[in-house]
Amino acid sequence: MPPKRRPPTSSSAPPPQQQEKKPRQSALAKEHSITPATESEIKEVFTLFATATKPPQLPSADLRRALTALGVPPASKTELSDLLGAVDPEDEGTIEYKRFVAVAALKLNSRSEDSRRWEVEEAFELFVGMGGGEGGRITLGCLKRVAGVLKEDVGEGVLRDMLLEANGGAGVERGVDLEGFEGVMRRAGVFR
Repeated sequence: MPPKRRPPTSSSAPPPQQQEKKPRQSALAKEHSITPATESEIKEVFTLFATATKPPQLPSADLRRALTALGVPPASKTELSDLLGAVDPEDEGTIEYKRFVAVAALKLNSRSEDSRRWEVEEAFELFVGMGGGEGGRITLGCLKRVAGVLKEDVGEGVLRDMLLEANGGAGVERGVDLEGFEGVMRRAGVFR
C-alpha cells in the first residue's frame, strides 16, 4: 500500500496569488460601447425602478427618474418624449432592459466635456469647502475632515500618500489643485 500524502506544512511556499478577475464585457455592453462597470450601474438602476414581472420591465413613466438616477436626466420635455418614442415605440407603457441600456448608454456616452468639467469642479469644491482649503487646493486638513465626516479611520500617512500621488510628489504642503484632482478622477476611471 502506498504511503499517504501529508498535507503541506505552514512553512512550505505560499499558494500562488489568485489574480482578481475583471468582469467581462457582455455583447450588449460591446454593442453600446460601455464598460462592464457602466453596464452594472445601468442594470442596478433598471432593477431599482423595474416591475417584478418576468422579464422585468421599466414603467415608461419612470424613464426620467431612472436616467436622473444615472446622472443623465433628459434636458427637456421634448428630449424625454423622443427617448420614450425610441424605447417604447408601441406605447405599451413599459421598457425592455435592452432598450433601456441603449438609451442610457447613448446619454452616458454623449455627456459633453463641459458637463464632465462641471462635475469635477463640483466634487473638488466639496473637498475644498469641507476643509477650508487654502488657495483653492485640497490640503491635508481637507482630507482629514472628509474622512471624519465619512467616519473613515484613515491614518495621516495614508492621507499624505494620497496627496503626494495626486500632485505628482510635489509635497504634502502643496496640496492638490483642480487639475491634479481631475487627473486623479480620470486615473480612477470616473471619466474616460
